[in-house]
Amino acid sequence: MHIENIHLINFKNYLEARYVFSPSVNCIVGLNGVGKTNLLDAVYYLSMAKSYFSSSDMQNIRYGEQFFTIIGDCVFDGVEGCQKISCIQQEGKRKILKYNQKEYDKLSEHIGLLPAVMVSPSDTDYINGLSETRRKYFDSIISQYDKVYLEKIISYNRLLSQRNTLLKQQYENKHFDASQLQIWDERLCAQAEYIFDKRKEFVKMFMPVLEKYFSVISMGKEKVNIEYVSALHDGNMADMLQQNYEKDFYGQHTSVGIHKDDYKYEMDQHSMKRFCSQGQQKSFLIALKLAQFELMKQLVHKSPLLLLDDVFDKLDEKRIAELIKMVAGKNFGQVFITDTNQMRINQLFNENGIEYQLIEIQ
Repeated sequence: MHIENIHLINFKNYLEARYVFSPSVNCIVGLNGVGKTNLLDAVYYLSMAKSYFSSSDMQNIRYGEQFFTIIGDCVFDGVEGCQKISCIQQEGKRKILKYNQKEYDKLSEHIGLLPAVMVSPSDTDYINGLSETRRKYFDSIISQYDKVYLEKIISYNRLLSQRNTLLKQQYENKHFDASQLQIWDERLCAQAEYIFDKRKEFVKMFMPVLEKYFSVISMGKEKVNIEYVSALHDGNMADMLQQNYEKDFYGQHTSVGIHKDDYKYEMDQHSMKRFCSQGQQKSFLIALKLAQFELMKQLVHKSPLLLLDDVFDKLDEKRIAELIKMVAGKNFGQVFITDTNQMRINQLFNENGIEYQLIEIQ
């Protein structure tokens, strides 16, 4: 599985551009600000129907234009010929995603067809950011191999929003009615049970793979752990919702539930956020994404695209060499790497005898 070529129109800083890719390693080089990361983001759009970096599709329309279009010709194992995936966003209209010119009824139907894993400098938010950022990250992984989970997450978030709206209405009307809340509670809990079980199951599967990759990148110097933090470990969600009716009423939002879950990262039994250096955090995040790659490959039976944006920063030469050897190996499929230093790219790959395609962006 790989992307053979991509065509961009009015996407971010691109007026119009076409690129042909190698099915193995693609090194994208150029100065800061020329659009290397934007090209990776366009590839990510073909996988996830959204930007990796921006929550608003409208922000990705080139300044002064009315729309953007991303078109990719993709090759899938066991499918003859190229298959066309296209994403179109017009100003003031809903996003359109097509597979071979046929529009999807729901964007979620596409998720998992062309899986991708992105490694970016912004990933530090997974360590230093809010719990919501970590939840969304792990939810996005599970959703790519478990369609039921994706539907449950969408349904839970919709029900949560409706329950919060009801709480606001009751507070504004100065009238609390527990029977109305109980209707939403039952429906929320029905979704939450599945989500909670799948998150527990995922962390249990994920940890051995993460430990393997981190051991290689860190050369066995440290040990890491991820703890899934949820109030549901210690109690029933329906009971917790009922116990917090007064708090929810005055706060006008739902204060307990799986939307409050978190993932705690540790290195050598210490908080990664508080005690680890930038280099250690970077090593962990790369190992996190490589573990994501391997687990997804096992579960969806295809090699995800691997997108590495500016991964060499804050890594020493030995860790960089180990990383390059890994991602260029047989275990990985199509890989995209960005860097400002073309000489470093040439030296790294030539010294290790690794074939690659160089794409220079002016």
